Amino acid sequence: MTRVTLGCVGFAVMTAGYLHVQAARPHATSSLVSHPQTTISQASSTSAAPRSVSAQRGFLEKYCVACHNERLRTAGLILTTIDLEHVGEGADAWEKVVRKLRARAMPPPGAPRPDRASYESLTSWLEAELDRAATIAPNPGRRAVHRLNRVEYGNAIRDLLGLDVDSEALLPPDDEDQGFDNIAAALSVSPTLMERYMYAARQISQLAVGDPDVASPFATYNVPESLVQDDRTSDELPFGSRGGAAIRHYFPLDGEYSVKIRLRRTFYDLVRGVGNVPHTLDLRVDGVLMKTFSVGGEHKGRKPPASHSGNALGDEAWEVYSHHADDGLEVRIPIKAGMHVVGVSFLKRPAVPEGVLQPTPMLASFGHSTDEMMDGNPAVRNLTIGGPFAGTEPRQTRARQQIFVCHPTAGQADEEERCARRILSTLSRRAYRRPVVEADVKTLFEFYESGRRTRGFDGGIQEALERLLVDPEFLFRFERDPAGVSSVHPISDIELASRLSFFLWSSIPDDELLQAASDGKLRTPSVLEQQVRRMLADGRSKALVTNFAAQWLQLRQLRNAAPDLTIFPDFDENLRDAMQSETELFIESQLRDDRSVVDLLRADYTFVNERLARHYRIPDVYGTHFRRIPVKDDSRIGLLGQASLLTLTSYPNRTSPVLRGKWVLENLLGAPPPPPPPNVPALRERSEDGQRQSLRERMEQHRQSPACAVCHKVMDPLGFALENFDAIGKWRVLDETGILDQPAAGAPNPAVSIDPGGVLPDGTAFAGPAGLRKVLVSRQEEFVGVMAERLLMYALGRPVDYYDMPTLRRIMKETASADHRWSSLVIGIVKSVPFQMRRSQS
Repeated sequence: MTRVTLGCVGFAVMTAGYLHVQAARPHATSSLVSHPQTTISQASSTSAAPRSVSAQRGFLEKYCVACHNERLRTAGLILTTIDLEHVGEGADAWEKVVRKLRARAMPPPGAPRPDRASYESLTSWLEAELDRAATIAPNPGRRAVHRLNRVEYGNAIRDLLGLDVDSEALLPPDDEDQGFDNIAAALSVSPTLMERYMYAARQISQLAVGDPDVASPFATYNVPESLVQDDRTSDELPFGSRGGAAIRHYFPLDGEYSVKIRLRRTFYDLVRGVGNVPHTLDLRVDGVLMKTFSVGGEHKGRKPPASHSGNALGDEAWEVYSHHADDGLEVRIPIKAGMHVVGVSFLKRPAVPEGVLQPTPMLASFGHSTDEMMDGNPAVRNLTIGGPFAGTEPRQTRARQQIFVCHPTAGQADEEERCARRILSTLSRRAYRRPVVEADVKTLFEFYESGRRTRGFDGGIQEALERLLVDPEFLFRFERDPAGVSSVHPISDIELASRLSFFLWSSIPDDELLQAASDGKLRTPSVLEQQVRRMLADGRSKALVTNFAAQWLQLRQLRNAAPDLTIFPDFDENLRDAMQSETELFIESQLRDDRSVVDLLRADYTFVNERLARHYRIPDVYGTHFRRIPVKDDSRIGLLGQASLLTLTSYPNRTSPVLRGKWVLENLLGAPPPPPPPNVPALRERSEDGQRQSLRERMEQHRQSPACAVCHKVMDPLGFALENFDAIGKWRVLDETGILDQPAAGAPNPAVSIDPGGVLPDGTAFAGPAGLRKVLVSRQEEFVGVMAERLLMYALGRPVDYYDMPTLRRIMKETASADHRWSSLVIGIVKSVPFQMRRSQS
């Protein structure tokens, strides 16, 4: 969407209108714009203008031109010379006017303002004229050449070769634009990046084919230090287990591999939990028990000293023992090539008598880092996998089955050549996402012949595959202008297939979609809708959750959250993982059930496991498995009550009404505030008499500055409504965040009561998350409009601009009859002019 620089005052007025006015949709009906080989719906208006052009000019002269004239040029907008007879010619400026009018942001405070009917009359007239102009002369925009980002690259390798790779380890992070990492113009290319692509192509091709000469360095998988291992930590580990980890590792060849386990240690490098009782440690591959170790209790046949006092550093024998207690946790085991789950976990047994209360572990404390916990539970620190030793070429892996669509007789040159051409044709068609020609296969075949001469048939395929994976046709998404066309034109069916697959799957088209495009049938409305619904039902559409929704809602930032563990000792890696899983499962269930997107705010169910249920104080939920439960607490309904979003919008040591209010404005209302001015002073911790102040009191003092108040009076009420949730999303009625602070001499330091009430600039009062949610749901058009805009941006791979506004208005109008369901929004975008068409370079 066109960015409008508002400044603090302009922002406050605009947002006040956003929260005050239910944005009415234009009185428009969809029409059809016919183009060669395409029929695309686009907004238009068949109704008469609600008022004459002269009446609209009178409105502008009365309320607008006093500021927006040739002399003042306020905000660079001149309305005295703009042509109301041809609104479409000034669409860029008029779309800004429409946005300001819809938000009741103009005229400014203190100036004469029109009544509601006059606002609505001009706004509806402008929207109808803009939509009519867009129908006559559509502008679908033009996207730059699109490099696959690293998520798309990893998914493309998975679907092309049947090989799961860690694209984050192979490639550097991608740049973002407006919160998304799939914006084509931001996906730059550098020599370093191309070197990484070449390195990745070599590694991936060797793994996929099973090159006997593949370099397989030792891979170490670290378990986060803050992961509490006193219970089962993964659904891929057996019931009755404790701690450990389940690692997905790709074994390149058939052969023997070494697995070495290291246990968690103290600051002084002493193994924890190796007291008087031995612990059983199991090693499994795909759930099959491979080796059992005994940890603790005794060492190399020598029982622990009877005089052990619990302080390992005070006993030389125990110190030596604790340094080397995990030396023998290594084994070599035969494993077939392919992806396998390597699980290591302890046999669960209570570390202390049942029912005995234990102190909460302070993971960030020095005491925790130095305490060897001799009578506690040992925990896994990392797992190292090495090999193969004397490995042999694999024959049965998913990658080889997907690559080798034929198997020639060894030594038969003609048969090998035919088979090689068939393999390379199949791979290149899927990798290039289009029908291939002889020149495509010829290039790859030359690399095959080079490898074939020295390393046989499989070596030739590996070298050709390596070349394919660095081909620009694979790494980039090209959309070419037809020869002789110098205006707006439909993209080809093949290009439409790629747009569709990368939108819904963040990956390459599958054979069915590519075949429909090759046959020229994909653009047929019934075929296109059938393909969209099929793809949404496919498991790969989870990319809309992990990529689109996670970036729209900023959920990816949760991995960077670092709550202060001295203030929030309940936070650990188990809780972080559970928070993220809850939100992803919740959004995915909405997508799978094809619910209204408004249900993201109002759905009365969620997904929890035992760790998260304990955090929410929900009883009778046990184990690591997530299950869907009804939400009985009105404050926890929808996204606003989920700990993931509440944690990522807090500071490490306290909540932040500003961050939470800003998050609501940006992501749910589409009204981001301007950046704060420089040198904003920090909040005062205490009043002048030394009394501890509530956060609300400190914020009220902060808002005494007029420059701060214009923005904070809009943001702060939204954030204060969520103040009953602490910085890790736990419910509270008192703010005890600063209880550890030292009070002034003789001054009390009590916990502060929380006031979650707020009043919007339009006078709407509410209290708590339930009240805020009701306000947002009552103004759901703003929320749906924001989501539609972000979804369109994500689908197009470019920022939304002023010429996309008619499309968004049409989508909003047409999906309203379907209650704005996920499928209706997706189908509306896929059938739109920006998605199916393209503007030529000239």
